[in-house]
Amino acid sequence: MKTKARRFLLEIVYLSILFLTAGAVLAGCGKSPIGIYNNRLMPCPSSPNCVSSQETKASHSVEPIRYTVSRKQAKDAVISILEDLPRARVATIHDNYIHAEFRSRIFSFVDDMEFLFDEDAPLIDIRSASRVGYSDMGVNRKRVEAFRERFFLLCPINPDMEIAR
Repeated sequence: MKTKARRFLLEIVYLSILFLTAGAVLAGCGKSPIGIYNNRLMPCPSSPNCVSSQETKASHSVEPIRYTVSRKQAKDAVISILEDLPRARVATIHDNYIHAEFRSRIFSFVDDMEFLFDEDAPLIDIRSASRVGYSDMGVNRKRVEAFRERFFLLCPINPDMEIAR
């Protein structure tokens, strides 16, 4: 009996290691396109694991972040928030673009979060997408909304100021 129980436990350990290794390998595979193309963030794929303020489809659409502080203050706030978030890493900072990577707690899957500062209006287009998989169970949308709340704590909107796109 001890031999069968021991063998069963070893099989569970081996399968667990195999499963975790496969998850780690998949976490580094498959990268959804990121960056700026024709002054726009890349479009979301058809899968429901991406949201963007430049998308018109309701399942992918989120509002851009509007601000009434200077562009430098808004950019500094974005960077500061990203640096304080758990499992986040600022990967790229350009004049009008910021890219951050978020790693999931269990399998270290990577999600990309991007910010594009509009040249003509005080607003930030935002995109958050999973690199792999199909559904994210709403994680990217929740991440964007949580980020928006933190941003407005640092840079409250002046309700008297009209911001048009």
